[in-house]
Amino acid sequence: MFVAASTDCFPDSSPTEALELLSDLQFTAVEFPLRESGRGLKPSEVHSDLERSVRFCRDTHRLDIAALNLELAPGPAYYDHFTSCCKLAKTIKVVTLVVPCSELGTPFNEEIERLRKLVEIASLESAVVAMKTTIGCMSQDPDTAVVLCDNVKGLRLALDPSHYITGPHQGGPIDKVIKYVQHVHLRDSTRQNLHVRVGQGEVDYGKLIQQLEKVGYDRALCVEMPPFEGFDHRAEMRKMRLLLESLL
Repeated sequence: MFVAASTDCFPDSSPTEALELLSDLQFTAVEFPLRESGRGLKPSEVHSDLERSVRFCRDTHRLDIAALNLELAPGPAYYDHFTSCCKLAKTIKVVTLVVPCSELGTPFNEEIERLRKLVEIASLESAVVAMKTTIGCMSQDPDTAVVLCDNVKGLRLALDPSHYITGPHQGGPIDKVIKYVQHVHLRDSTRQNLHVRVGQGEVDYGKLIQQLEKVGYDRALCVEMPPFEGFDHRAEMRKMRLLLESLL
């Protein structure tokens, strides 16, 4: 396992500025978001100009890319844009593609069909689809997340344990999802607040790492926490990096 961080940790910075900040904080790996909104690279831009997108992703200030976090706009070009993102991942030698789970209320069979299509497309480019565990989505319940993985061969999870602490699961056991984990997002949280200062929440990083070690997990522990108003965000980021590294 190794420690990484998302450029989303610095939402008010450009991608280049965020990379510089993460490098200054001595992170060695990064997660890149690709979404239609925001200041970074967009899936539609990847689709229209793959070569430019490859150059963009290779200018990482010597940080390794641990994963691409995709948020595609719905519409007729959805799967075409995803296919292009898979081609980008293969070119820059990234395996993990993080995707959102559909919102609560989405028909189960419809979500299965979507995820199967994504996994099928990704497999052609040797990529792995990791569905995010998120409050308000079908994956907010560990049981449902497991059922989705069981019904979509090759589907994995991008585990954010905070969403199983603050959400309706309220800190219950998550052992059942561990074997499906392809990627991990980390912050600190309580049952009332999704984001609190490092060390003031209920995330048991040591236990989580032990659970992951038991199933042979050897990929990223990716810090994904926005600035906390009134506190030095760089100091919080450094604290999280040092904490995680001390546990590995």
